[in-house]
Amino acid sequence: MAAGVAAPIVRRRVRLPKPAVLAAAAAAPVALCVVVPRSRKRDVATCALQMWAYLAAYEMPHDDPEALQRRVHVDYPVNVDRVIGLGTPPTLRLQRLLSAPGKMRGVEKVLVWSHWLWFAVPHATTAYVLIRRRERFGRAALTTYAVFDLGALIYWLVPTAPPWYAHQQGRLEDHAHTRVRRMMIEYGEQFWKHRWGPLYSLLGGNPLAAMPSLHFATSVNAAHLLREVGPVEGAIGWTYALTLGLALVYLGEHYVVDLLAGLALTETVRFASGPLTPAALAGSRLVQQLEFRARG
Repeated sequence: MAAGVAAPIVRRRVRLPKPAVLAAAAAAPVALCVVVPRSRKRDVATCALQMWAYLAAYEMPHDDPEALQRRVHVDYPVNVDRVIGLGTPPTLRLQRLLSAPGKMRGVEKVLVWSHWLWFAVPHATTAYVLIRRRERFGRAALTTYAVFDLGALIYWLVPTAPPWYAHQQGRLEDHAHTRVRRMMIEYGEQFWKHRWGPLYSLLGGNPLAAMPSLHFATSVNAAHLLREVGPVEGAIGWTYALTLGLALVYLGEHYVVDLLAGLALTETVRFASGPLTPAALAGSRLVQQLEFRARG
């Protein structure tokens, strides 16, 4: 477990092979379940270790930015969104109609905050299910973190640029020459001031990982989970997910096609969770046997 925590931290310093880092980090949640008795605290810690492994996998492709830029796909989401937007990608269309260059309107600040709050939403939702419906927690955690992990795998295989990057490269233009504003950066610098640089460097570990949108995918999954807890929780979850979806496109962080891919990923994971339940239970029993032997 200690090796799984330490490997992502020291990997650059000691030049650990990436497969070794991922294997150690992925083993840490299992190791925790073997050495620590089951409790709510252990459940939370297991999810935290899972996300620690995800973060390592998410950031690794950007270890060599130049190599990642040579591999990144820029044009295909622009072309798909141009079809969706009837000739103009929705990000350009929305910013042209609604934004005022050099100004941050109140509604735009709300959209930026919905984006920032996402970093807590999937995990807070899983924790809420643990507190309110513990019998549903296993499936909630499984679907939430399976979406994260499968998304990270796609980021490795098909690195894809977001709208703001495509615009910087001159690949997202229209006849009106609309400039794609990255409003999260604009407002972040205004609101956080000198703290923005360190904060963004901490959270923006791989800027070329837009397809699928895990922001939208995990928020849709959270909305499903909250709906299973209760109608009020579900209404809150779906309101947030739809608001975030609008924010991601309007703010220039994702294409509509990224959101559609994220939606497809979530629905596929949720559909597959039923048929794969016996395999998950078998894996759980194996870990329980190891736990029993470790304490025997």
